Amino acid sequence: MRRLGNAVSHHDAEVAELRADHALAVEYLKAAMAALDNPEERAGGLLALRTIAEAYGGLANVAQQAGITREALYRALSPKGNPTLKTLIAVLKAVGMRLSVEPEPQLA
Repeated sequence: MRRLGNAVSHHDAEVAELRADHALAVEYLKAAMAALDNPEERAGGLLALRTIAEAYGGLANVAQQAGITREALYRALSPKGNPTLKTLIAVLKAVGMRLSVEPEPQLA
């Protein structure tokens, strides 16, 4: 972890917390995937997926398991990334998760 004196960076603390708490990681990823629907939140959703990849094996390992280059994974999960469905599914599988569908909440 990167430290500034005795402090740990927010990002490193987040990665460690997600690695330690699988249920939290699932909820974090659900929120990230929902953010992909909103153009204003899309960058945050992609960065959250990247954080999950870091927490569950590291980007190089996840890229290898997903069958893509590390550089391609960095691009796909960057704020301006545009991963294909194939890449999303492969990354999710590499971190031990899968894509699912649920109904859109109905507005009252």
